[in-house]
Amino acid sequence: MRIVYNIAGMYRPSGMEKIITDKANWLAAHGHEVTIITTEQKGRPDAFELDSRVARRDLAIGYEDNNGASLLDKLVHYPLKQYRHRKRLTRALMEIRPDVTVSTFCNEQSFLTGIKDGSHKVLELHFSRLKRLQYGRKGLWGLVDRIRSANEVRQVRRFDRFVTLTREDLAQWGDIPGMCSIPNGIRLDDITPGTHDSRTVIAVGRYTYQKGLDRLIDAWKTVTDALGPGNGWKLRLLGEGELRRPLQEQIDRLGLTGCVTLCGNVKDMPSEYRQAAILAMSSRYEGLPMALVEAQAYGVPAVSFDCKCGPGEVIVDGVTGRLVPEGDVEALAQALLGLIRDTESRRRMGAEAARRADRFDFETIMKQWDQLFRQYENPAIR
Repeated sequence: MRIVYNIAGMYRPSGMEKIITDKANWLAAHGHEVTIITTEQKGRPDAFELDSRVARRDLAIGYEDNNGASLLDKLVHYPLKQYRHRKRLTRALMEIRPDVTVSTFCNEQSFLTGIKDGSHKVLELHFSRLKRLQYGRKGLWGLVDRIRSANEVRQVRRFDRFVTLTREDLAQWGDIPGMCSIPNGIRLDDITPGTHDSRTVIAVGRYTYQKGLDRLIDAWKTVTDALGPGNGWKLRLLGEGELRRPLQEQIDRLGLTGCVTLCGNVKDMPSEYRQAAILAMSSRYEGLPMALVEAQAYGVPAVSFDCKCGPGEVIVDGVTGRLVPEGDVEALAQALLGLIRDTESRRRMGAEAARRADRFDFETIMKQWDQLFRQYENPAIR
């Protein structure tokens, strides 16, 4: 089959880019003709290695050039960029003539179903239905968030299939034809768990508002005060993003410089998981957080806010880790302290997490995607 993925770019070392890379590589290895179409790549290298059989096109739209701009600026420039995007994507799809075209909700979802290239249109969602509303923005921006959220429901209804990452998020969208839930997967045969006896807690994610690392740093202040000086426990924040400076300023202000490190992007994530005693997650919202799935596979117990959506479908509270109420920083600190002080519970929860990881087996999940796509197979391609 001919399958096209639409995504903003493949240059970020983030979860969605990793997942699309893995999916495209698997599909190409199983005989499909796969093309990835981006809008923001700008010649930058991919964060993850793509199979040489996966074709690439960048439409050079530049949505991200307006990141952080005023509402007026976006109202002026966005319609023009949408027009340019639709025109260039239409040309590309008419040349490729795919059987299936996949949107990852990266600006093409508003017009993709109107492109008459003969392909079936599939929308896969990598975040929560409530993403925009959870910003809590007021005034004009708050109104824009509510309007866009309402529009997204209408856009979703136009697709042949709509796929969420979790059952929890699926329920947020109401009764829409063609909906289903398929989680992201992880290659379990590549994983060797560690002993997890270090005094290291890790958090994995971009330095952005979504990931809520400011809340985790506040919680860590409570943890270090309770443990006392010279306790040896460290918090490593693995990622990169626009909030690096304010996060570092917060660390310095709270006197945590010696025990909290902004590590930036880390290439050897398996080593980080094998050496970690606990994974902490402080996100304000998620889709299905791959850091939790990966930590589970490596046998690392997790402590997380029970935000929408995803943590509650990965962590079994008290069995594979701890879930605390969303936004309760004190509860997050106390849950971390509980596992820090109880080595036996950490080991027990970690072992149970690894035992349950097979529900996210990558091969099993990709067979679900392959079956979904083959509903639209064109015999002429064989």
